[in-house]
Amino acid sequence: MKAGQTMQEIQLNMDIKEQGAGKMPRKEWMKMQIESRSENEEFARVTVAVFMSRMDPTLEEINDVKTAVSEAVTNCVIHGYGNGEGIIYIEAGIEEDELSVWIRDEGKGIEDIRIAMEPMYTSDTSGERSGMGFSFMEAFMDQVEVESEPGRGTMVKMKKKIGR
Repeated sequence: MKAGQTMQEIQLNMDIKEQGAGKMPRKEWMKMQIESRSENEEFARVTVAVFMSRMDPTLEEINDVKTAVSEAVTNCVIHGYGNGEGIIYIEAGIEEDELSVWIRDEGKGIEDIRIAMEPMYTSDTSGERSGMGFSFMEAFMDQVEVESEPGRGTMVKMKKKIGR
């Protein structure tokens, strides 16, 4: 899929795979690509919620994951691509009682991840963003890891145990 296409294309690949070296840990997984548009945030979070439903999560667990996915996708749209064109890559995997969600963009990247993850920090100059995205992800997921390279993009890797 190329940025700038007039018709939105979404690719969903669902399959059962064995864990591969250097790849997301998974027994069951799904992958999708969406255009970097704010209206796609809801689609992304609902898709991940439907995928995780096979784990028999509580409503609270579903809402936690939906919130974290929403924040990560919004970060891609606002900060990664600056509300411009781009692709957001989403993978989710299930292994036993653990859900892994990886959300990646190929946008501008983060200069200093440590500073960016501080509560109330935002690179948005419009004054409309609260700077709480990473804090919410950390509050609702068991593990959040951020990898980024300026000019190359950012990947947020999140994990949550379901059914404790």
